[in-house]
Amino acid sequence: MTKVVKIADKLIGDNQDCFIIAEIGINHNGSLETAKKLINMAHFFGCDAVKFQKRTVDVVYTKEELAMPRPSVFGDTNGDLKYGLEFGYEEYKEIDRYCKEIGILWFASCWDKGSVDFIEQFDVCAHKIPSACITDIELLKHIKKTNKPILISTGMSILDEIDKAIEIVGLDNTIIYHCTSTYPTDNKEINLKVISKLKERYNCPVGYSGHEKGIVPSTIAVVLGACSVERHITLDRTMWGSDQAASLEPEGLRKLVRDIRNTHDFLGDGVKKVYDSEIPVKKKLRRV
Repeated sequence: MTKVVKIADKLIGDNQDCFIIAEIGINHNGSLETAKKLINMAHFFGCDAVKFQKRTVDVVYTKEELAMPRPSVFGDTNGDLKYGLEFGYEEYKEIDRYCKEIGILWFASCWDKGSVDFIEQFDVCAHKIPSACITDIELLKHIKKTNKPILISTGMSILDEIDKAIEIVGLDNTIIYHCTSTYPTDNKEINLKVISKLKERYNCPVGYSGHEKGIVPSTIAVVLGACSVERHITLDRTMWGSDQAASLEPEGLRKLVRDIRNTHDFLGDGVKKVYDSEIPVKKKLRRV
């Protein structure tokens, strides 16, 4: 039996309800109104939490990267885009208030120590370490100091890199997420068998952070032992933005949550038996 992690009033681990995270990330496109529509979408379909991304732009990106040409609705440079997609204090204050009002958890993937401190102002229920930051030892140490549950994605990583991250954050309050960091992920690179390998190696709750098209791999992940599933969501996959194509629209999210919530019933208890509902059929069809 693996460890169980508690996030707010929810237990995450084997034999617990799957903890479903709707990743809003930057799919709000800098609009608080869009962010609230996405929060409503996640709450309506029964997700447990929504997640955002937070960066201190001039720390995460170099001056040269920010100066690169990249036309967008925010301006002509990559910096214009990155700053345009970042919510500040007032936006997150409203997100915090709104999530509490409707009753859904929220937290963020923080890409630098300043962003951790910023998000901590709102006493979030957990912190997510994005795949891009799993080798950032100083960031991991800083997140560890919050004493909050840590969710860590493992895209672009080999086992040695995951081992080193776990040495820093520990396993007592950690969920490890199998992940492939391509958007969208090719079917042949989803590699769901890694989930059981991670469970064996670390003996802690293991989740799945998916970037595939559709919902079948995410449901299979739960069958294979994932105790949490994280998927990007969008109002419309044709919207402008780099993550939209690998995101679930409302109907896709509805079906995913429905199927995940039914998975434990589908699997049953493993005991072969004759159900009461079968007895009339047995009497009718059996000849000997």
